[in-house]
Amino acid sequence: MTPIPPEMLSRLDESPDALFYATPRFVTHIDDAAIAAVTQIYREYFPPGGALLDLMSSWVSHLPAGVDYGKVVGLGMNGHELAANPRLDGWVVHDLNQTPQLPFGDSEFDGAAICVSVDYLTRPVDVLRECGRVLRPGGPLVITFSNRCFPTKVVAAWRMLDDEGHQELVKRYFVEAGNWREVEVLDRSPGRDGDPLYAVIGRGAGPARQHGHG
Repeated sequence: MTPIPPEMLSRLDESPDALFYATPRFVTHIDDAAIAAVTQIYREYFPPGGALLDLMSSWVSHLPAGVDYGKVVGLGMNGHELAANPRLDGWVVHDLNQTPQLPFGDSEFDGAAICVSVDYLTRPVDVLRECGRVLRPGGPLVITFSNRCFPTKVVAAWRMLDDEGHQELVKRYFVEAGNWREVEVLDRSPGRDGDPLYAVIGRGAGPARQHGHG
């Protein structure tokens, strides 16, 4: 597979992300119906009692109420938002566009999530490859997204594509990362009156099948 051209991962605003996210935003970026769709996907894919990684996290994680997980670790850009998230057992401020390497050990988590944020990744293949490393074999990475965004901070490819194109792009990230299997695409859009909601989900292939590093 031909790598995604670098210019397709450029942004209108290339100023440091730390500046953009310095001010806490205690808002949700999709409507209640789309949030409910995200929560339902998490209920279906994340094992109760498991260790979860919430990537590009904020003050809410949309995990189902009443389900206990072994631990939930958040990684995001704003410490005030992360500290306010009641579902996190621990958190770290970390800029994935600056440093795609994750500060976690191999096979440390049973599942991971990226909610309405994948469009901001400038090194998405590197980040997904790292997600595959920190997940136990077979663990799901659930990437959910809608059609809302901060347009100056999404990558060029995202701005150019429609909803179907976004699904194909995220699927391509998984394939190019090389350490995923059973990649599936879901349309969980609530209906015409709500925000659309899509998911692309891959299962970690485990270290024996990783390739394409570099």
